[in-house]
Amino acid sequence: MAPPAAEGAPGASKLINPAPDSSPPKEIHAIRKSFTDTLSEMGITLVVLIDDLDRCLPPTTISTLEAIRLFLFLENTAFVIAADDTMIKHAVRKHFEGIENETLVTSYFDKLIQIPIRVPPLGTQEVRAYMMLLFVENSALSDADTEAIREKVCGQLQQTWRGQRVDRAFIETTYDPFPAELLGRFDTADRLAPLMVSASQIAGNPRLIKRFLNALSIRMAIARIHGVAVDEAVLAKLMLFERSGPSDAYEELIKVVNENEEGRPTFLADWEEKALAGQEFPLEGPWDVAFVREWLALQPQLADIDLRGALYVSREHAPLVTPEDRLSSGAAELLTGILENPDMAGAVRDQLEQLPPTETAVIMDRILASARQEQEWGTPPILDAALAVAAADPAAGVRFAGFLQERPPSQVTPSIVPKISGHSWTSQVYESWLAADVGGPVKRAIAQRTTAADGR
Repeated sequence: MAPPAAEGAPGASKLINPAPDSSPPKEIHAIRKSFTDTLSEMGITLVVLIDDLDRCLPPTTISTLEAIRLFLFLENTAFVIAADDTMIKHAVRKHFEGIENETLVTSYFDKLIQIPIRVPPLGTQEVRAYMMLLFVENSALSDADTEAIREKVCGQLQQTWRGQRVDRAFIETTYDPFPAELLGRFDTADRLAPLMVSASQIAGNPRLIKRFLNALSIRMAIARIHGVAVDEAVLAKLMLFERSGPSDAYEELIKVVNENEEGRPTFLADWEEKALAGQEFPLEGPWDVAFVREWLALQPQLADIDLRGALYVSREHAPLVTPEDRLSSGAAELLTGILENPDMAGAVRDQLEQLPPTETAVIMDRILASARQEQEWGTPPILDAALAVAAADPAAGVRFAGFLQERPPSQVTPSIVPKISGHSWTSQVYESWLAADVGGPVKRAIAQRTTAADGR
């Protein structure tokens, strides 16, 4: 029998390995010390910027926060996290799912974020400035001019607490001359800024505002291409409902607009009036939600507006059956040409006379939809288009006469009087205007035209 191996015999150390002097806490401490020593030797401060953490899924968010925890409280080190704290707390809540103690969520968040800095919500002034600067940035102005305008706007914003305003009047002083198209965009910013602030689904969020404006810009471009007259503020209000309102209510709105002869959601009138007045009122079915009450109080009021054009350019969400779908290709081409160049409509009168009454009725529908956007009735180009269709189809002429009689007396100017003379329906329009007590110059123009007609 072989004697036992002597203590310390060769190879014995290979059979029994001593326990390593290591553990996760010691390893973490070593990493922290090595990291601190490296920064100290380099003589720098490390600032780590983490943006859009709220866009990550909850597991990724928590993994990132846990990794940050390893380096907290180190010298010469700072982490700046830009995120929606509501979304971060949601991720923490998912991490502690099954534990009903909400204190854990708050405690975790508070221990991790040592200096919370909450960006205040944007007000109307800031949103208006932001929108105007977006339009400037996307214009043909040079980078140097754009930067100069931005500096002036930022300087004005710093004075808003003293009552200074950032509006179209101010922005026009920052550069001269602005392109006419850009001035029109500033008008849009003036009108939409309050909407972007007061709507809780946007609430002045710059990212949402930019996305909303991009979508609005695309739809307005579609409207221009198709010759559809659409008010941007009207379209914006509809898009807000489309984005945040109940889908059943939106479908009902589309149905009402389709079925109304003039494309007006008249059922909104009473609701809008009461919402604007701050009164309580009952809502039914899908309309009975808090968002709808807020939306009804936003300007502009839609009950008396033809929404067919706005819904037409929103067809990816609104299955609108438009009258144009019933036009022949020839009639559709005539309609497009008339809307793009209404003052040249007289040149296609012969072609209009060849169309069946059903198609001239549709064309007059679209002309009147565009004409309703006019605020002064002298001799706007759309008048030539309406007169050409009225001359081609007597029934369309009667409809146009009714439209003219509905114009507010303050919109009627003397120059329209001779323009519409000589038609079978002219006298009834004159009589209607006189009964509505139009201005003295219009009355004199009607008297002169009537006297001249009697002399013949």
